[in-house]
Amino acid sequence: MSGAPATLSEETRLYRIGEVSRLTALKPFVLRYWESEFPMLQPVKSPSGHRLYRQQDVDLVLKIKRLLYDEGFTIAGARRYLRESGNSEASEANANEGAGAAASTAHLSRKMLLDLRDSLRSFLTLLERK
Repeated sequence: MSGAPATLSEETRLYRIGEVSRLTALKPFVLRYWESEFPMLQPVKSPSGHRLYRQQDVDLVLKIKRLLYDEGFTIAGARRYLRESGNSEASEANANEGAGAAASTAHLSRKMLLDLRDSLRSFLTLLERK
């Protein structure tokens, strides 16, 4: 390995609020509102005060959008779901054992497919911009 300085990789790319707005098809005021409602959504601020979203922030916005718009969660319900699912991934794996294995597997498969769809939409939007 050389001693060359590290450069920003695609994983650490930062998006301004306008880019996230286009990627997610949400208005910037919705993104700002969600920041106040979802404590886990915390884009970094540039020295000039601009919001800079990391890829995981964009993924979280897409997940919030899916929960609210596609699955019909309330904001409070989506916040609780994200808080619980973030803290209990190991619990979900253990839930697959026992009598409810089929239902849990179906839920996880649906969740994985919805997450995959959100990621593919994000990639498609990036490709369309080039």
